[in-house]
Amino acid sequence: MKAVYDRLEEGKHAVLLVEETNQEYVLDKEMLPEGSRPLDWFEITMEGGEITSILRDPEAAAAQKEKVKNKRRRLQKRSKGSRFKRK
Repeated sequence: MKAVYDRLEEGKHAVLLVEETNQEYVLDKEMLPEGSRPLDWFEITMEGGEITSILRDPEAAAAQKEKVKNKRRRLQKRSKGSRFKRK
């Protein structure tokens, strides 16, 4: 399953959002691979509702970044400028 590192709470709890189940899991940040940062993507394995393994997935992170970049580009093309005029 794929999961994204959403945020860090209280400086020690990592919140992972699991894409397939639309659930969030809170775990010690020490369980994440070294150097993990929010918005990193992981391939996780779960057994009995618990995360048993976490591997960084740089391809998924790059794909998500590209998807956001393309969406932003499309929105900027559609934009006709601000409706508010400067004085």
